[in-house]
Amino acid sequence: MADMIPETEPFVRAAVKAKPALLRQDGAGVSLQSRMRYLIYAPFKAAVQGGTTIAALAKGPFLIVLDGLDECDNKDEVQELIEGMLAFFDDNPLIPLRVFITSRVEQYIQSHLDVPGVRLDNLVNHCSDADITTFLDALFKNETRRNPVIRAYISDHGEWPPPNDKRKLVQHIGGSFIFASTVFKFIMASTVESGSPATPMDRLPLALKMNPGLDGLYAQTLARSQHLPHFPDIISTIALLEAPLPTSGIAELLGISTYKVVNVLVNLQAIIQVPGTDDIPVTLFHTSLRDFLTTQSRSGRFFAHPREHVRLFLRCLQCELVHRQHEVGSLTNPNQRKPAAAYALQHSVAHLNQGSKFFELAEFDSAVQLCRETLGLYPDAPELIQLLARVTLDRAAFTGSLVDFEQAISLSRQVLKFRPSSHPYRSLSLSDLAIAFQERYQRTRAMADLEEAISLHREVLELEPLPHPNRSVTLNNLGAALQDRNQRTGTLTDLEEAISLHREAVELRPPPHLERSSSLNNLGNVLYNRYQPTGIVADLEEAISLHREALELRPFPHPHREWSLRALVITLHDMYELSHTLLHLQEAVLHCEELLASHNPVGHQYRLDTLNRLASLLQKRLDATQQAEDLASIAGLKAEARQLSTLTSTT
Repeated sequence: MADMIPETEPFVRAAVKAKPALLRQDGAGVSLQSRMRYLIYAPFKAAVQGGTTIAALAKGPFLIVLDGLDECDNKDEVQELIEGMLAFFDDNPLIPLRVFITSRVEQYIQSHLDVPGVRLDNLVNHCSDADITTFLDALFKNETRRNPVIRAYISDHGEWPPPNDKRKLVQHIGGSFIFASTVFKFIMASTVESGSPATPMDRLPLALKMNPGLDGLYAQTLARSQHLPHFPDIISTIALLEAPLPTSGIAELLGISTYKVVNVLVNLQAIIQVPGTDDIPVTLFHTSLRDFLTTQSRSGRFFAHPREHVRLFLRCLQCELVHRQHEVGSLTNPNQRKPAAAYALQHSVAHLNQGSKFFELAEFDSAVQLCRETLGLYPDAPELIQLLARVTLDRAAFTGSLVDFEQAISLSRQVLKFRPSSHPYRSLSLSDLAIAFQERYQRTRAMADLEEAISLHREVLELEPLPHPNRSVTLNNLGAALQDRNQRTGTLTDLEEAISLHREAVELRPPPHLERSSSLNNLGNVLYNRYQPTGIVADLEEAISLHREALELRPFPHPHREWSLRALVITLHDMYELSHTLLHLQEAVLHCEELLASHNPVGHQYRLDTLNRLASLLQKRLDATQQAEDLASIAGLKAEARQLSTLTSTT
């Protein structure tokens, strides 16, 4: 301040002479508030009242910036600092001095600043992409000025990075300045440091695939609140929500008080954006936090298990029931809904779908009961009937209850009465009915159910012409039903049609579509199914290629990686039998070893099958190469397989 406003210099000097401890770094018992009073407020006020014109104030008040106030360790000192600041401005309302404070929403800070005379600006809705763009522009400009390689490239090829790549980079960074710095350093790493001859232009595409590398920060920050009540539920909820909710909505969904949610989140503001009010959604500073929380190998004790979708689905049903019990007219006016009830209406089915594999019978029973109670309040609401049908069908698939299957089919037919041919949701209701018949067929093997499912899927497909967003799903459903019929009847035309359907589904799911790996897997399977009776080698070759691509899209620990590995083990084995090319056998062995080590641990239902497959593959390799070490591996695998077979037969 003395440099900017020389008129304050003698007053600052006098204060330091009178109290030398003001400049001691160890504090020496002098509080922040005292330092501000003696070194800032008093000298500034004395200079202003000195009667001379101060050049620094010619264009407006003098601005002091206090950045990251929440990062101060001593909360009491921070509160005292704010109180002293407010008292100074109360006593000197016309003084040309302003203080600009940046801070996360800590309660002990906000409660002191939420007073007249203080302007609070919530930046939660401020998109930092523009700031990241400015930051990167400055970095790239400076680097271009000093780097002859970049200048030469620009001379030959024009602007670098190109605008489109720069936009992709900003999107990938996701608002994190820490990550932005890391990415930039990676792009500009010298060839000596990186051990690679790659230029910055070569590294830019690689940077777009970089993991932010923030796992350590995430774990360290989350640990601050892990001891607090409801911590696991709150963090899992934020990680698994289909759309962000405010703190009040999270609390309502979990059935707890809002202050308990805030109590957990205030310690996590380095990684989670917590609004200053209860009606603005809680968001993540970077999308990689969700990836961290949903990947067990990375997050460990903070892992948001997919089973939490069951809890969220049940809570959605409870919120829906409570809302409909107390809010008359809410059925037709979604704007009257509280955040959690509005969320439940829109997203409960997503949690049902993602948690369906993790339900226990008691949870299915609770879900059915809640759906029935809600439907009892609005018996003619098709969306409630449809939800009950879906839950009942999932319970039927879990228990095998034919009564539940019949009930699910009956409810799905009832929904169709509300959705005539012109209704936009008719195809969705027809699809639910088709799936119910298809699920019952898997239990009863009644061909009438399968024929009905195929007929309904065809009707759905007609209602979903291009570019309908659900067309790829229906193509896969119909293709699967035709495969089922082929397995019963051996009709090759069903396989031909299924291949055509799955090909179209793959085309409708280009990279980076999240379900592309599923469609690749489906097409690979049906091509292999045609190869078996026909011996068409091209089908087997294409099936292997498709399963390889699917595997690349399912890195560990992807939940469906196991199925791509298993498909490759089978198809590569068959290709080896045809070609006797050792590379095919070696690849099959590698995939089977991963299956056993990472996906079929002791106690897994498929471990015995995988043990036998791997032993068989190693035996073939031994026969082909006389690789002695395979002998011991084969003996160990067969011994465990015999032990498992004995246990299975005795139980």
